[in-house]
Amino acid sequence: MPALDVITIGRSSVDLYGAQVGGRLEDMASFHKYIGGSPTNIAAGTARLGLKSGLITRVGDEHMGRFIRETLAAEGVDVRGVLTDPERLTALVLLGIRDQERFPLIFYRENCADMALCEDDIDPALIADTRAVVATGTHLSHPRTEAAVLKALRLARENGARTALDIDYRPNLWGLAGHEAGEERFIESAPVTAKLQSTLHLFDLIVGTEEEFHIAGGSTDTVTALRAVRAVSDATLVCKRGAKGAVAFTGAVPDTLDEGETGPGFPIEVFNVLGAGDGFMSGLLKGWLTDQDWPTALKYANACGAFAVSRHGCTPAYPSWEELEFFFERGIRDPALRKDAELEQVHWATNRLKEWPVMRVFAFDHRMQLESVADEFGVSHPHIGAFKKLCLDAAQRVANGREGYGLLCDGRLGRDALYAAAGTGLWIGRPVELPGSRPLRLEDEIEPDYGSALSEWPVEHVVKVLCFYHPGDSAAMKADQEATVIRLFHAARANRLEFLLEVIPSKVAPVTDTTSAEIIQRFYDLGVYPDWWKLEPMKTDAAWANACAAITRNDPNTRGVVVLGLEAPIEELGASFAAAAAHDLVKGFAVGRTIFADAARGWLSGALTDEAAVADMAEKYKRLCRLWDEARALKGAAA
Repeated sequence: MPALDVITIGRSSVDLYGAQVGGRLEDMASFHKYIGGSPTNIAAGTARLGLKSGLITRVGDEHMGRFIRETLAAEGVDVRGVLTDPERLTALVLLGIRDQERFPLIFYRENCADMALCEDDIDPALIADTRAVVATGTHLSHPRTEAAVLKALRLARENGARTALDIDYRPNLWGLAGHEAGEERFIESAPVTAKLQSTLHLFDLIVGTEEEFHIAGGSTDTVTALRAVRAVSDATLVCKRGAKGAVAFTGAVPDTLDEGETGPGFPIEVFNVLGAGDGFMSGLLKGWLTDQDWPTALKYANACGAFAVSRHGCTPAYPSWEELEFFFERGIRDPALRKDAELEQVHWATNRLKEWPVMRVFAFDHRMQLESVADEFGVSHPHIGAFKKLCLDAAQRVANGREGYGLLCDGRLGRDALYAAAGTGLWIGRPVELPGSRPLRLEDEIEPDYGSALSEWPVEHVVKVLCFYHPGDSAAMKADQEATVIRLFHAARANRLEFLLEVIPSKVAPVTDTTSAEIIQRFYDLGVYPDWWKLEPMKTDAAWANACAAITRNDPNTRGVVVLGLEAPIEELGASFAAAAAHDLVKGFAVGRTIFADAARGWLSGALTDEAAVADMAEKYKRLCRLWDEARALKGAAA
């Protein structure tokens, strides 16, 4: 039985997408970076819908090529067929949203990596491992890439796999228009029509817009063009008609398009048409490869296209299967889907790019406490940064390249450690609160403009904020702190950063078994949906059960909870871990002073060498990791 449902083959690029909307590309000042290229988008789109997908392409041996490979892998796409070209650069596309109909577009594809794909790049074993191969038109435009596509199709058909073509006609990628005409969708060309028609018999499914069928059929009359395609191919033909939806023809093409099979449409506000076809194709493949009837497959396709035209970017706009089911069940609340807060929360929470089932986090984001120790020993505060690099060394020593480990580190005293942690595979949380503040205030570099400050952060950083909040606070205190958290949460989302909310009510007033649950519910009521919660160790199982129930009731897609340490001795933490680990929603711990307090005093006073400090912290961190793993294992054994 093949491991993959579908393999796409062809273009792979980095999309640099103008962040500003409604202006010329010349006037766009900043860009968001996404994966792009029709086959790449479809591979990711189908993976989000639960299909096991793969991609065959080439990328450059540089940062952008690694970005594509890493993003695809995080999306769940099989990258065995993503080859690295040592000589050519990854393709780039600059694009923007001028309005709902115009999208300035520049392809940077001169001798790019994916156009070097050749017949030798097609691995028969990989093709044998899939139920379907999907090609796109651009890679039929050059003899070398055409040979690769034809080999993949031949092998697929020999193996009994299905084959599909997304015509994906871009005139300037066939050499018919200049660089200025990136958004041009149709130019007549008899040679292109002949080239396409020479391959159409190889496909079981052919998909295109009316203009794309015009080029495939050699006529600007859609019915005539479809009939010309039918004359050389027995494939099911799916014609996309924009706002009118799409129609499928499994046999003879009738006199009007309205006589084809259709699926329900979705009347939404068009924001961005770029990538809509790839979203549509992803949904269509989900239906086709799960053997749905054509009206159902077209329903999936139309809905995925609707999501694509309502959001920024191509692949980032595509829905997860959970999101699609939610959308079908609940329906349209706001035609501007990107403004539907409930839907956007489901989209965000079900499309995160990496799972963290276990969280063993060394928290050395402390500033006030370490500054106090430095002052005690007459050491200047910049030395704290060097100590935090030792903390990172200890974390990496324990993690040893394995997943499930992380750190909390600040950007003021711990900047060098934060920089060094990038790309190590460690989970990285970064605090923004002014230490000890109540009401909550943020660090100086964050406070004036949350959104602009966070725009400088790498997207792998998680925004962490600690709020000393209690249900018994005065109305004024609550309003002040809540306003800061709400504003910070939205700034994090706007910058595509995950958000961790830490609450410690016991430092404010006495707590009961419902205190944390009440706080959690309050923030959800305010529209704050943290990706992570950081909660203090609670003394009773009832308190943990209440807190976890409040989270799952409001956000079944949450990342989960980490338990903090409050500088408790390791033996005490073992008991608190056991209580927390009894609940699946608690993924691990984020502990700091228990690990680093002794080493900080020893190193800052000059009594410990670098190696001694790292060894001390690594041993304590390792003991805590072992305690957590043992507590979770006991929970599993009890179950």
